[in-house]
Amino acid sequence: MNITCVIVDDEKLARDLLQEYLQQIPNIQVIGEASKGKDAVEIIDKEKPDLVFLDVQMPGMTGFDVLDEITHDPYVIFCTAYDQYAIKAFEKNAVDYILKPLDQERFKQGVERAIARMKMEQNNVGELLRNMKTENKTSYDSHIFVQKSEKLLNLPVDEIVYLEASGDYTILTTKGDQFVSSSGIGKLEEILNPEIFIRVHRSTIININSLKEIEKHFNGGMVVKMQNGKSFPVSRTYAKLIRKKVV
Repeated sequence: MNITCVIVDDEKLARDLLQEYLQQIPNIQVIGEASKGKDAVEIIDKEKPDLVFLDVQMPGMTGFDVLDEITHDPYVIFCTAYDQYAIKAFEKNAVDYILKPLDQERFKQGVERAIARMKMEQNNVGELLRNMKTENKTSYDSHIFVQKSEKLLNLPVDEIVYLEASGDYTILTTKGDQFVSSSGIGKLEEILNPEIFIRVHRSTIININSLKEIEKHFNGGMVVKMQNGKSFPVSRTYAKLIRKKVV
């Protein structure tokens, strides 16, 4: 399979090294580079690469900020000198987290891991595993503890319209209010009924009972529009699930 990628790092030497390593791996084409987060968002959404090599600390925006801003949903390998963000990176569904100085063999392993995941998801194995997980769990939480001002409230999940990742926290929106959960969006996804709450992006889960319409674009992309007027792009990773359940 042919893979396109974008390199995002504020250090030119690091970008050059990644270019050198990638030249040794067949069927991978670098289609863009960026040294700043803002430029990275523009390039990723314009070029729509399969894979992004992403630094954490950059001028203006962090690598995590970039992931929160982009509408395209590439596979991501973090390449950074900071080891303390690894857990957060994997919560963002990163394929790998490689520490600098980059070892060529370790880097190659990360790329191979990304390719393996791409093949798995293209073969619908990932979807099969999600369905097995759904079938094996018979009950899901009916309430979630959330914070509002100084109060801790027990919120019925049926009232949630959508959930949005916000750093290490999650913002839950109901028809008339917003609440904060100290749990990451990935952890909340595990306790919500997947027949009702569907992930449409790494940072967004929607309640399909509050879905108004789905807008299909000519390039194959989709946007979900909620009854309260809010719209969310549907990333490639979750588009198949949306089509299966509600289209």
